[in-house]
Amino acid sequence: MRTRGELRIDPGQLGLESFSGELEVVVPYIDADTTRAVLCKAAVLTAGLQARVLLVGVQCVPFPADLRFAASAHSFLVEQLMNLADECHLPVRPQVVLARSIQDGLRFAIHPDSTVLMGTRRHLWRTSEERLARLLVQDGHSVVLLHL
Repeated sequence: MRTRGELRIDPGQLGLESFSGELEVVVPYIDADTTRAVLCKAAVLTAGLQARVLLVGVQCVPFPADLRFAASAHSFLVEQLMNLADECHLPVRPQVVLARSIQDGLRFAIHPDSTVLMGTRRHLWRTSEERLARLLVQDGHSVVLLHL
């Protein structure tokens, strides 16, 4: 049985002082500006650690459509991820996942021992990114939510 994960909001550091080895940080693609800001913050939060970033873009394909025929939107998302990866100072591995929902795509792409780094804008109500972060915590992942 999987244990419940951990949610940290706007930490000053990742809290991995005793960690040795390579750290995988997963950054879900939200939009270009938000993801760019999260990647910049990832470089600050992982300073001094052996970190690699997995940049995951989930291409949602509605149910009646076949997953094999999402070519035009897929190529646009691949280009966006490649541009963001080139701008980051950390080693970034972009990955596009075709799925029926963002939740399913991220569940497929994220390893259990990864730290998920997500960004959101401040609002009075709970954002879709905050709801997604809570879902990933319920799945047992360690999630860091950054208010930008």
